[in-house]
Parts: sequence; structure tokens; C-alpha cells
Amino acid sequence: MEIKPSVKLDLDYKPKVPKNKHVGIGIVGAGAIVQACHLPAYRMGKLRVVGIYDIDRSQAEKAAKEFKLDHVFSTLAELLDHPEIAIVDIAVPSKFQPEIVERAAAKGKHVLCQKPLGETYADALRIVKACEAAGVKGAVNQQLRWAPGIRASRTIMQRGWLGEITQASIQVNVNTDWAQWPWITLIDHPELMYHSIHYIDAIRSLLGTPEYVYADSAQFPGQVCKGDMRTLIHLKFPGNALRGFIQDNHNHIAGQEDWSATYRFEGTKGIIKGTNGALYNYPVGREDTLSFFSKEFDPEIWFNPQLEGRWFPDAFLGTMGELMIALEEGCEPEHSVQDNLFTLQTLFAAIRSIEENRPVWLTEIQ
Repeated sequence: MEIKPSVKLDLDYKPKVPKNKHVGIGIVGAGAIVQACHLPAYRMGKLRVVGIYDIDRSQAEKAAKEFKLDHVFSTLAELLDHPEIAIVDIAVPSKFQPEIVERAAAKGKHVLCQKPLGETYADALRIVKACEAAGVKGAVNQQLRWAPGIRASRTIMQRGWLGEITQASIQVNVNTDWAQWPWITLIDHPELMYHSIHYIDAIRSLLGTPEYVYADSAQFPGQVCKGDMRTLIHLKFPGNALRGFIQDNHNHIAGQEDWSATYRFEGTKGIIKGTNGALYNYPVGREDTLSFFSKEFDPEIWFNPQLEGRWFPDAFLGTMGELMIALEEGCEPEHSVQDNLFTLQTLFAAIRSIEENRPVWLTEIQ
């Protein structure tokens, strides 16, 4: 097949921002992810961050100084009481999230939650109920949906250029230093809970929710984590045609020049294939790539559109921007806490499948 040189196509993949960028944001947590992703993305979108709180005040002060924030709050209550804060961006480990959401919702604040939404499905339901009872909007920071390659793939699919979708696969072979997050090394399923959950949610955003999951996982000799760090997930969707597959290995022994993070989506009329640039040359990263062909055009030509941006920090503007637009337009954000329950059902079905060595239907997770 001919490879068509880089072309510019309107694939509508860049994060969108609200008309009113003055809505106040308060951030709970000032760790590395906030300073490397949340705040740079919000600055990129010219959003207004009123202030920040962290139990380690020095971290909050560092972030406030670098990003010129007006307020460093001494307590969570002080942040929640600030009249100019309409949205609380929660960036702390999930076990602390239900209480923070309940307190924020009780003050009438909308919330952008960290993933996973809950360490248990019951915790996630607690968050959903808190948002619904208070009449506030809740969303989940599942940013991979807004990574350039994933979002562009969504546009291609929605335009019918792949026809009926038949298969989705995401494969990752990297080496992750999990020791930089000591608390993660102590939990049972760190890879699934804090990494492959992104791939589960991204595939859901493209294809919908699977019926059941069959998963397996394994350890690596000498690994620092208590839980497994290599995962295989088979996703069975309704009908006889559509299937999904996730393979994630965080113990790749070769250097970064051999790391890989690829995605591939196939349909009756075409194929998309590409790379998740953020995981190459980590933590610097590079821009995503995407190639596709479609019988709608010419099956002998692969198109290679240029994509700008990467998973982080660019996609973090997508999650906050979508929540703010939902507030502005009076609709539900696509990554609402209610929608995220299906991502968590898929996640916890995968965990149960690993533990019980069997396919697990999502309806079993209640």
C-alpha cells in the first residue's frame, strides 16, 4: 500500500474549553501529577485556578509560586469555603476521595475526581450518590480519552470511515519505576487500578461497555510491588463481531529505544494504528502518531495525519474543559461519575477474573 505523506485532516481531536474561562477552580493535592500535568494544562487553556491545598504546605506553596496562584489554603475547609471556587479538582489517592467529594458537594461545589473513582465499587457509588444528592456535577479525570490519538480515532469512527468496528487492541511494553509512589507498591492490583484503567476507559469511550471480561496477570522476578505488574485483558462486547484486548507490561528489560505503546482499531471498512507518544522517551514523551486507511477513500492508501500534543499534559485540559462546558451548557459531561461506574465495573470484573480465573460479567459487580 502507498503511504500518503503527512496530511492535515480536520479530525477534531484537540481538547475544548468553555466560553467562560473565569470559573474558579480549587485544587486539592499538589503532588507531581498536579505540577506536571494539571496546572500546565489549565495554563495552556487559560483557565482560572483560584488556589491550592495540600497537607504538605510546602508542596502547595511551590506549585502556587510556579503557576502564580493567588491562594495557598491552610485547610480543606478553607478551600471549600472560598466563594470564587466553583469546581474542586481532587488529586489525592482514591482512598481519601469519598470524604472529600461529600464535603465539596455539601458546599455546592462541582468536582473533578481522581481515578480510580473508588478503591471499591461501594466507594464509587458513595461518590455518585453524594453528587446526585447535592445536585452538583461530578466527573472523573480519565484523560486518555482526550489524548490526540484516541480522540482522533473517535472522530474517524464516528464519521463511519472504519465501518462496523470489529476489534480494538492496546499494547504497552515499558519499564515503570513504581518505587516513586511507595503507597502504590503496597496494594494488590496496582497496574490495573492505576494504569490499565486508562486503557479500559479509553476503549469504553470508543466502543461502549463490554459484557464480560477475562483477565490474567503476572509478576516479574524481583519486582518492587506487592501486586502483579503484567496484565492481559480480553473484553467481550455484545454481538459476535466486536472484541477488545489490552496487554500491559511494566517490566520491559530493554532500554527506552525498545519501549512501545501502540493502539490498533479495526473495522469492516478500515484500520487505524498508532502510538501513544507520552510513553516514549518517558517522562519527556513525544507527539502521538496515527495512520489509517478506509475503503471510503482508497484502500491502497494509508493516511498519516499530523497530530499535535500528547496524553500529558494536553489531555488534562480535556477532562476539565469538558466538565466546564457541561456546567456552561447545562448537560452531563461525557466522563461523569455516573458513566465512570461502567469503567469501574469493567476494572473490578477484570480483578475478579484474575482472582477466580474465569470470565466475569459486568452485571456481577454491584
